[in-house]
Amino acid sequence: MFQDTRPAELDSRGDTDRWAPFRVAHAPERLGLLRQLRDGAVPIMLNAPSGAVLSTTLWAVDSAQERLNFSALDGERQWPAIVEANEVVAVAYLESVKLQFDLQGLMLVRGANTCALQTALPQDIYRFQRRNAYRVRPQGRSDPLARFGHPSMPDMQLALRVLDVSIGGCALWLPRDVPPLQAGTRIGEMRVELDADTIFPASVTLQHVSMLGSTEQGVRLGCEWQKLSGASERVLQRWIDQSQKRSRMLQLR
Repeated sequence: MFQDTRPAELDSRGDTDRWAPFRVAHAPERLGLLRQLRDGAVPIMLNAPSGAVLSTTLWAVDSAQERLNFSALDGERQWPAIVEANEVVAVAYLESVKLQFDLQGLMLVRGANTCALQTALPQDIYRFQRRNAYRVRPQGRSDPLARFGHPSMPDMQLALRVLDVSIGGCALWLPRDVPPLQAGTRIGEMRVELDADTIFPASVTLQHVSMLGSTEQGVRLGCEWQKLSGASERVLQRWIDQSQKRSRMLQLR
């Protein structure tokens, strides 16, 4: 009886549930978020307890049968670890919002020409606002750049434009004529050049890939810093602080 009537802010034992503010409580809202992931072909990271990670997309939301279907490439090495896991955590990003939900009872379904990963609709989806750190959109005559070797083609050196920066990560612009990068990719050696006096080494994990406007002819790469050195973090924080001061001065004019 308690389970049918308990307030959303209490867990199954009647204690305060600290995750309640982040939980999407209503089924229609959960379906709406899942359909946004499907319609936008948003990359979704599947994480197994064993450490296996796989990037996929959601291609069908069957509300009548309460099932989800994820795209699957036959022969993908990570599929066995994902399918055999008792529980998989899915993570995806819709603009500034991080979505996280558990998947259970996964099955790899093979057809004549395709295969798919099928599972039940998640009972809970958690929504977290990501942009709690001050983000700076670089302003100036020269564009800040991030230089690194393409993970799939080490001989190809990239110099990508930095779209915005925060103490937690950065966003890069990847032109359409450059071989694509996948969510979940780790870039171990990157040289970040924000201006002539702000240059530091970094490593990042590519968290999500999203389309830009048609005029941009490219995609946005959302990157998270991975354990910046003390020196790099100080350089970055000083640059952000100076950018904040300049922004406030412009607003006062």
